[in-house]
Parts: sequence; C-alpha cells; structure tokens
Amino acid sequence: MTTEARPNQQAATDDGFIENGTGYQRLLDTDTHPVPDILREESYELYEDQNFVPVSRYISRKYHELERDRVWYKVWQMACREEEIPEPGDTLVYEICEKSILIVRGKDMSIRAFYNSCLHRGRTLREEDGPAGNEIRCPFHGFAWNFDGSLKSMTCAWDFPQVDQGKMDLPQVKVGTWGGFVFINMDPASESLDSFLGDLGKHFEAWPLEDRYIQAHVAQVIQANWKIAQEAFSEAFHVITTHPQRVVGTGDSNSQYDSWGNFNRGITANGVPSPHIKFVPSEQEMFDSMVDARIDEDPMVTLPEGVTAREMSGMLAREGLRDIIGDVKADNMSDAESLDSIYYTVFPNFHPWGAYQRIVYRFRPNGDNHETSIMDVYLLGPFKGERPKPAKTQWLDPEQSWLEATVLGSSARVFDQDAYNMPKVHKGLKSAQSKSLPLARYQEVKIRHIHHLLAKWIGEEVDD
Repeated sequence: MTTEARPNQQAATDDGFIENGTGYQRLLDTDTHPVPDILREESYELYEDQNFVPVSRYISRKYHELERDRVWYKVWQMACREEEIPEPGDTLVYEICEKSILIVRGKDMSIRAFYNSCLHRGRTLREEDGPAGNEIRCPFHGFAWNFDGSLKSMTCAWDFPQVDQGKMDLPQVKVGTWGGFVFINMDPASESLDSFLGDLGKHFEAWPLEDRYIQAHVAQVIQANWKIAQEAFSEAFHVITTHPQRVVGTGDSNSQYDSWGNFNRGITANGVPSPHIKFVPSEQEMFDSMVDARIDEDPMVTLPEGVTAREMSGMLAREGLRDIIGDVKADNMSDAESLDSIYYTVFPNFHPWGAYQRIVYRFRPNGDNHETSIMDVYLLGPFKGERPKPAKTQWLDPEQSWLEATVLGSSARVFDQDAYNMPKVHKGLKSAQSKSLPLARYQEVKIRHIHHLLAKWIGEEVDD
C-alpha cells in the first residue's frame, strides 16, 4: 500500500485548478451525518507496471484469444441475478466468447450451471431464458436430462449399445452466489468465489445487494472492444469534456480511488463543483447540475437560503427511501451515501455501485468478436414486502440512442454520451502509430489495476 499523499490531493498542478479543490476525505468531514467506516478506508497502489498500456490489448486478435482462453474460460464472472431463475425448472443462457452456459434452478432450489450442449450431437439445449418444463430436452432428437444434470432419457436408447448411460450426465460448471448475483467459472481448479471476491462483502454490509430487485435492465452491442467500453466508466477524468452538463456539480478531479485484491473502487463527490471550472457556482446551480436540469428550465427544487446542494440532496434521498428502508436506516444515512458515486469494479468486468446508487454494469465480448462487446446496465432498486418481478431486458439496437431507454431516467443521457466515444476510440486505436498508451498516474488507477490483473492472468504480452 502506498503511503504518500494521493496525487489528486497534491497542491501543485499544471493548470492551477485542482489545487483549489477538496480531497474526498476532507469533504466527508463536512457530512451532516456519521459516515460509514468503509468510506473512510483507503487502500491504493499506483501500479507503475501499467504506466503504458499496449494498444494490442484492445485491437489484437491474438490478445483476444489469450484473453478468451486464460481469462474468460477460467475466471469467476457474473452471469445473472438469482431472481431471474426463481422457480424450479427456470433456466437462463449466459454466453461468453465461444461458450454457452445453461444456468438452471433445480427442484431442490439449488442453482447449477451446465455447458449448453447436448451429449448426443452437440446441439444447444436451450436458446432462450425461461421455464424448461419438467426436463432439459434437446430439440433435435429429444435426449433429456433432469435439472440436476443427470440423464433422464435417451431416444432409441437400444441403438446406442456403446454408450454408458451412467456417464451421460451433463458436464457442470462451477457456480457461486454473492449479493443476489450468480457467478460461474469454467475452471474446475479455480479458487472459490468467496476467496476470489475477498473483502468485497464487507464493503456492502450496509447496502446488501441481495435485498434489491431488477428495476431495469438495458443492454446494447457496442462497436468497440469490451475494455474500451468498460474503461469509460472507470474514472471521472473524462467528465469535464464528455459530460459538460455535470461539471458544475461533480468533483471529478477530487475523486478517491482504491484497490483491494481482485476489486477496486472509485468515489466521486456530487454537490461540489469540479476543480476545473473557473467560477464559483451557486448551491442552486450545483444542485441543478446534479439532477441534470436544463438551463432553460425552472429548477426542480429551489434551495432555501443557507442550505447546500449536498444537504438538500441528502435530505431528499433520505425521505425518498424512508418508506422502503425504514426510519432508522434513513435517519442514519450520510449525505455521501445518498448522492456520491461509489463505483466498484470486480475483475474482470462486474461493476456494482455502492450505497443506494442503483447502477450495476457488466461488459463482455460479443461472442468471439474482439471488435464488439455487450454492455449491460442494471438498475437494482430496494423494495418493501414481496420482491417485485425482475424487469425484462430491453435490448437497444447498435445504432439506437440510450435516450430511448427511458427506464434509466436522466442517467440515459450520460450513457449516451459515453457510448458515443466508444467506437471512435476503437477506430482511433487502429490508426495509432504508437504501440502503447499512457495512463494517468492516479485518476486512471482503476484502469491500471484491471490491466495489472489482466497481465497476471494472461502472462506473455502480444506484439502485433
């Protein structure tokens, strides 16, 4: 762990703006409520081995194949939510690179995962999510399996004298659950999910994700490598240019970044101005920026005199959640929990947000194509009483705007701005004359950390 001052809190800067900002820990000192200990934790390294990232990691087919074989086919990865397969016989198909995995809820309520391939002629057993009826039956010749993977029946079994039916159970994939999510791992020799996640559970003790439901799920094929898409959500460095409507109320360059084992965290304060702007905004202007109010519109809420944007946002959030989470939790929720962006990344591609910010991202290759990827955005809402049914996935066509995903509210505008950059980054990298890209020493440390882990998993570097 590094003990020097975090680079974004150093006084001297080239542009002279960041020196006027407030480090995140100092901002927590001004909170109107006690701040959870987990937000006071600091753990970071600068990963100097990733000062430069090879361009080949994004555009090389050879690198993708190493990544496919040494990462995706061996690492724990989020496949779905438990609530998406709530009843015995419910199934969900998860696909990564060339592999199709069938996730099944058994009659004993256990969750299992199998390679989605018939042991007769190899046809995919299931193509769509949903109830499978009383068995897993191949649509080609009718071979059938029980939900625990054991063979149930073989069509014309008499014609397969060479087959030992006792060895015809579906090959299983390792399964683990955390926070209401289902993870799979195709490597039988892998460490346990608990070991892989390390202390992640401690970070979410106050905000258990298993007590949420899928309020919205929007997905889109992105015309860019999955890492390009993912890295657009791994730092606040881009806010000043990509999301200019947010800079009045977002402390982008004062973000805190930390890492632990296989996961990392970024925290970006809201309700404070960006250190990059050259004027002092009013509290009303900061509040309007946070809710993404348009300049030509009246403010949604007029702040009383003497009330800050952070105080008002915290109060509104507490009141909005009170009926669901109860008076005690609402009364004790800090301003930081109610409005700051607390965004985690679990290697390689899972991004749950902390506190009651409902966002969860997932990024993965689109099939075995290293030049396109799939971006999933979940909104996980808290609930009271019986768990609501999960929202169905809304797929956007590649050319569609994220603004058409109205279920995402004002966040859709942000996703649209980010998605606009992604294919242009991929295209630009194909024209790059340099073989490597420099990463910011501190503000892109979450990206450095993931590349540090990728290098450990993949080993040799690809140069082409």
